[in-house]
Amino acid sequence: MSQSAFEQAASLRSEMAAENPTSLEELEAFRIAFLGSKNRIKPLFGLIRDIPNEKKKEFGQLLNEIKTEAEEKFERRKRELSAEEESKAADKIDLTAPAYPYEQGARHPISLALNRIIDIFSRIGFEVVEDREIEDQWHNFTALNTPEDHPARDMQDTFYLQGSTEYVLRTHTSSVQARHMTNHEPPIRIIAPGRVYRNETVSARSHCQFHQVEGLYVDKNVSMADMKQTLLYFARAMYGPDTRIRLRPSYFPFTEPSAEMDVYWGLENEDDERMTKGTGWLEVLGCGMVDPNVLEMCGIDPTVYSGFAFGMGIERQAMRAHKINDIRLLFENDIRFLRQFTSAL
Repeated sequence: MSQSAFEQAASLRSEMAAENPTSLEELEAFRIAFLGSKNRIKPLFGLIRDIPNEKKKEFGQLLNEIKTEAEEKFERRKRELSAEEESKAADKIDLTAPAYPYEQGARHPISLALNRIIDIFSRIGFEVVEDREIEDQWHNFTALNTPEDHPARDMQDTFYLQGSTEYVLRTHTSSVQARHMTNHEPPIRIIAPGRVYRNETVSARSHCQFHQVEGLYVDKNVSMADMKQTLLYFARAMYGPDTRIRLRPSYFPFTEPSAEMDVYWGLENEDDERMTKGTGWLEVLGCGMVDPNVLEMCGIDPTVYSGFAFGMGIERQAMRAHKINDIRLLFENDIRFLRQFTSAL
């Protein structure tokens, strides 16, 4: 009886070895015959009870070997047949056929301006830092030396979250500077790009949402001259080596002294007249020396360190760089307008 069982196993093994599925359909038939739930190997395991004890282990090992060989053969032929199918599919591709006409996209002018600004300041060691758009009043106002009764805190100037008097949509990315100063020791040299929100009337020159890049440099012996040279370097790298700038005295709660920086736009046509209010100069950023109160509230000793800060609207930079005469065009997603920047990638 034992001899008959071994003979049956050897016969099945030889039959399985002779199988050579040449298609996925034939391979599936092989799987059902030798690996399925009612495969042909399974009945042989029932013969173990009739085999002498000294032969049971040998016979069991033989059946396991047959089963393993069936599994390996199935997986090997599956890989081979799949590769053949893929090769046949590839052979059907007409490599001489023309490609599908994919239209070239364009970066948004705001992205173009932002990437250029980041690149310019990165060359002189400024690190990019980003943070939340929903901000608490301490980081958005108090830490920046904004008095409790300052008009900027009023609801007609700032968007408050519904039902909250504490959280606002940030009105500037200066809040990122405040958070960074409270968690880092000088020297600090960062720029903070991001979207900001103000409750303003939408017009050709202003919008209720826009983008800013604010910069901060805090170290020992930082002076107004350092700030002016940094901003002159930026303006000439951004707009050309002959760009002229001017600094006008101004006021910001978090800097003292403070200034507005203008670049010369030109005064050649009606659009120039409208954009510059007839002066030829366009305001592009605010700047100044960081107020000692701000340093102190953020945990930095103002008797040891000083610094300067600046902030600019990216839309203004994009408008200046591309001679765009209406800020609303940057938010309307008019494909006719955006296609003009395809070559500016």
